[in-house]
Amino acid sequence: MTGLPQVAAIVLLRDDGAALLQHRDDKPGLSHANKWVPPGGHADSGETLDECARREFLEETGYRLGEIHRLARFVDDHPRGFPLLELFVYWSRYDGHQAVTCQEGQALAFIRREDAGRYDIPPYLLALWDEALVAAGGAASGHE
Repeated sequence: MTGLPQVAAIVLLRDDGAALLQHRDDKPGLSHANKWVPPGGHADSGETLDECARREFLEETGYRLGEIHRLARFVDDHPRGFPLLELFVYWSRYDGHQAVTCQEGQALAFIRREDAGRYDIPPYLLALWDEALVAAGGAASGHE
């Protein structure tokens, strides 16, 4: 426990390795403004990180997660003077049935890994996406 604010994010993987990413709003003071990131958010007082991940994902996408798996935990030190926070990243498999809807941000889309270079995605999140693919057993036929 670092005493820092805690944030949870989920990399939801489709069978072809595409990940569901959210295009963040472009607002001053918003971390990763106008970038593509996995859905997630801050933990409420007394809430576990797993509960936070599920709640935030549902609030932002309308999708109810099945099994989730912890992928990484680290201190995220935003370069532009944002406060430090402790980021917990999970991964899960898309069930192929539930719809996802953009409830927060500018857009929500499954992005294929080979197309990721066309989007403004923080580099460390690309590395986590790759780690999620490995953890999922190379679930991506399209991942090179």
